[in-house]
Amino acid sequence: MEAPAFEDVDPGSDCDCPACGPGLLNRPAVSCGRPVPPAGRVLAVLATAAAATGAALGAAPAAAAAAPHTAHRSPYSPDRPAAPAEDEPDTPQGGKAPLHGPGGTPAQAVTGVKTPPTTRAEIIGRAKAWVAARVPYSMGAYWSDGYRQDCSGFVSMAWGLPGNEWTGSLGQFGVRIGKGDLQPGDILLFHNPANPQKGSHVVIFGGWTDPTRTSYVAYEQTPPATRRGSTPYAYWSHSGQYVPYRYKGVTAGTAGAEAGGGGAGGGGQAAYPGRSSFGPGADNAYVTRLGQMLVARGGASFYRSGPGPRWGDADRRATEAFQLAQGWRGDDADGVPGPRTWSLLVSGGGRDIASGTTGTPDPSPDPGAPAFPGKAMFRPGADNAHVTRLGRRLVEKGFGTHYTTGPGPRWGEADRRNVEAFQRAQGWRGGAADGYPGPETWRRLFL
Repeated sequence: MEAPAFEDVDPGSDCDCPACGPGLLNRPAVSCGRPVPPAGRVLAVLATAAAATGAALGAAPAAAAAAPHTAHRSPYSPDRPAAPAEDEPDTPQGGKAPLHGPGGTPAQAVTGVKTPPTTRAEIIGRAKAWVAARVPYSMGAYWSDGYRQDCSGFVSMAWGLPGNEWTGSLGQFGVRIGKGDLQPGDILLFHNPANPQKGSHVVIFGGWTDPTRTSYVAYEQTPPATRRGSTPYAYWSHSGQYVPYRYKGVTAGTAGAEAGGGGAGGGGQAAYPGRSSFGPGADNAYVTRLGQMLVARGGASFYRSGPGPRWGDADRRATEAFQLAQGWRGDDADGVPGPRTWSLLVSGGGRDIASGTTGTPDPSPDPGAPAFPGKAMFRPGADNAHVTRLGRRLVEKGFGTHYTTGPGPRWGEADRRNVEAFQRAQGWRGGAADGYPGPETWRRLFL
């Protein structure tokens, strides 16, 4: 009898599935999924030798030896049930293609690399629209907006690209960034040039889920439908081959509209800027970013225009609605974002504002109270009846100590200092207590 032949096979040292881990020869063979890099050594009987040996012993030819070592669907082995296999479905994709019109008819193709401007809030908002619609995964079908229903078509849609790209072309629409620079709206891209249909995938980064940055919120188009979920960095498998990219068309000034929780990108703007950046009188980029994030989380109905940099009742009511959606009450839902509110908004965490939510209406001034005439009525050189009305109301409220004469129609330093005293009495500081009345100062004066 001829001795059976053996061949050394090197399984991955980091793979502890039943096919690769300790005690291999005492376990049934299974399909585990990783390519086989050098590591510890096991013995595998060659099928041809096994067949020859069986024949020599007068037995039926042996079946094929061990099950092949194919690609993992998850970085966790069967001994680690924390991540189910369906967390990483196969993601075949279509190639580069134009947008499609009704009935899947191709629209006019766009040539060249065009990067239409967009904001982070808009990117995340478009991604969430597909999540809400549960767009079915397909590498050959096109959704009603003209984008292909696979992973690269999803990113093309969220970035607002003029055509359907694929993992082999998406990179030219972005710039490579580091892990620490990731912000919502950026992508994590893995393109396998040797076999694009094997492993290639792309997801949209939605924000970190923990301070250690070991997992993040991913928006992705994957069977059976678009989803949003917590994902280990950089992905379930091929983690070391995913590359972060930032869309070239993200507009300046709104780059941090959905800044990642605790991220350092965008010049450090992801950090909570402080309560003084919000509230009556506030006029800055953080108010704009807040509004954009609230719109992306279901607060669009609160805004007739904007969002913009000047704090208004729409910002207060939309913030309050978001806070109420988290189950907060009392001072925790006062309509001014604190650190917890800001953290949930920038990371994409918490609950969205329910459709149809209107929030708490703005308290009305006393019947017959005058409408706010506009800030232009209260500036150096102003001379009008509104200044007189303001001064008289300040005196009635007990904030007229800086008047030596009047009040009268010409705006002066005494008016400004009395208004500032009233604003500070509301607890406002900084730009919210500059001595110039805005709509909220006026409203409270005439309550």
